[in-house]
Amino acid sequence: MIKIICVGKVKESFYRDAIQEYMKRLTRYHKVVIEEVIDSNIKSEGDLILRHIGSKDYVITLEIEGNGMNSLEFADMLDKNLARYSNIVFVIGGSDGLDDRVKNISNYKLSFSRLTFPHQLFRVILLEQIYRGFKILNNETYHK
Repeated sequence: MIKIICVGKVKESFYRDAIQEYMKRLTRYHKVVIEEVIDSNIKSEGDLILRHIGSKDYVITLEIEGNGMNSLEFADMLDKNLARYSNIVFVIGGSDGLDDRVKNISNYKLSFSRLTFPHQLFRVILLEQIYRGFKILNNETYHK
């Protein structure tokens, strides 16, 4: 399973529609779930995030300071880790970032860009890249 842990709720309907569309597309490839935790302070968010992470999960934190990769590398990372772990967990922090306790258990710190994105938009971006990764792994065409 792929789990995406996010801080806060998605308020705008156009983001919810995009998220729903990618979640629907992903059902043909893999089980993907989104867990939302309450937007609060970093420590409280960290407590809630950690409750959703199992000891055997492969944890990928989304961090500006993380390592970058292209879509082919991302697809390869998905493929290798889905073969080794029963769960891959992506963690998107709140507006103040991630609690150090969450960063410390991360197996991989991933950055999509040095730019800052709205958290709601970033959910869409992450889902799109997961979808793109599965299209690549299955040798299926997709927009470039």
